[in-house]
Amino acid sequence: MSESTATSTSLMSLKVLILAGIFLIIIIIIVLFIFLCFRSNRTSKKRKLLPKLHSSGTTPLVSKEIAVVKEIDLTRSTEQTRIQIFDDGDVVDEKKEAEIKVEIGGVRKGDVSGGGVHMEEDPNIGWGRWYSLKEVEMATRGFAEGNVIGEGGYGVVYRGVLQDSVVAVKNLHNNKGQAEKEFKVEVEAIGKVRHKNLVRLVGYCAEGARRMLVYEYVENGNLEQWLHGNVGPFSPLTWDIRMKIAIGTAKGLSYLHEGLEPKVVHRDIKSSNILLDKNWNAKVSDFGLAKLLGSEKTHVTTRVMGTFGYVSPEYASTGMLNERSDVYSFGVLLMEIITGRTPIDYSKPPGEMNLVDWFKGKVASRCSDELVDPLIEIPPCPRSLKRVLLICLRCIDLDVIKRPKMGQIVHMLESDDFPFRSELRTIRDKDSAPSQADVSIKVPYQRKLAEPAEKSTHR
Repeated sequence: MSESTATSTSLMSLKVLILAGIFLIIIIIIVLFIFLCFRSNRTSKKRKLLPKLHSSGTTPLVSKEIAVVKEIDLTRSTEQTRIQIFDDGDVVDEKKEAEIKVEIGGVRKGDVSGGGVHMEEDPNIGWGRWYSLKEVEMATRGFAEGNVIGEGGYGVVYRGVLQDSVVAVKNLHNNKGQAEKEFKVEVEAIGKVRHKNLVRLVGYCAEGARRMLVYEYVENGNLEQWLHGNVGPFSPLTWDIRMKIAIGTAKGLSYLHEGLEPKVVHRDIKSSNILLDKNWNAKVSDFGLAKLLGSEKTHVTTRVMGTFGYVSPEYASTGMLNERSDVYSFGVLLMEIITGRTPIDYSKPPGEMNLVDWFKGKVASRCSDELVDPLIEIPPCPRSLKRVLLICLRCIDLDVIKRPKMGQIVHMLESDDFPFRSELRTIRDKDSAPSQADVSIKVPYQRKLAEPAEKSTHR
């Protein structure tokens, strides 16, 4: 009897141990699964937020962010508010969505039957080709994470292959109609524009709530990556290459401002929106915030949007926008190209956080050599440096009227004999405290404008 009881107890203990073991294994598997999910999430977030190191022969990667500076309510009535919201693309119903898709094709093909719009898509009309969602998915391998080449507040950009040609597909975030707005603006602003210093829009995809834009692929990354990424002891961006990039950017903007009707105000000029090809040719990109300005208008009043550090003071304070706002942003960009510093850097001492203030101070104290990026192996000659510094200061003049046009800036950048005064006493006299006052140099420039920009080719 005791042996039977002992055997029964032993079997019971064995069963309990087996069950406990199974339970323990299940707990370990669950904990492991949770840990792997958490680690995967954390890795994904790090990939989005942290810069990746640059290895020789590849493009350095840095994080980028689009910031909304502030929003000014300039509407005076409920009716105007509705118009503002419609213009900004915040409210788009299904019916309007269908109409937009038809209009983008350039030809209204459709008949209203049963309350709906029937469309016949022509794949090669209007603003480039219309691509189906299936085509775009195949081109990007189902929007594979490995194909991501950029991301920000606007959405995610993927590398893709369409009909044996490499393209960049911008998949816009559908943030309460913001995607619809940016989609319409980009198509209207640069849909038919062809210029070697502007990124070409190849086509688009609009199905359901999805809005995607297909661009030519620019293989050498963007200017922000090369200026602020880990490129080693010396930057591959020599002084001559930097000036080539500055001139190309200026030519692209000059065409937008002076070669189109209505003119296009980009509204978000910054280093991450300047793409570079293998020959360091600059291509202005990302027209999601652009505004069209007719010849009869001197400015347009709109919400203040852009990237902190690049936005002109008068636009930030009043919401009044014109092409001179882009000129100010270009001046900040040119400072960034010269110095290798970001417009706002909170890691710097208080007097150096703001690039514009620090830049003015250095010029006023005749310390121009200290402005040149230390990663430039061979510094520029004094005459070349002085000319570009003067151009920067003219672009950021607080008196909007005194800022040069982009065509004039192209001419000043390209002309070795650009006349300037050797003395900078104007700065010292007018601006003993550069962070609180405007710095302006009265520099005579030739009245002859730059040569006309390349003519566009309309499709």
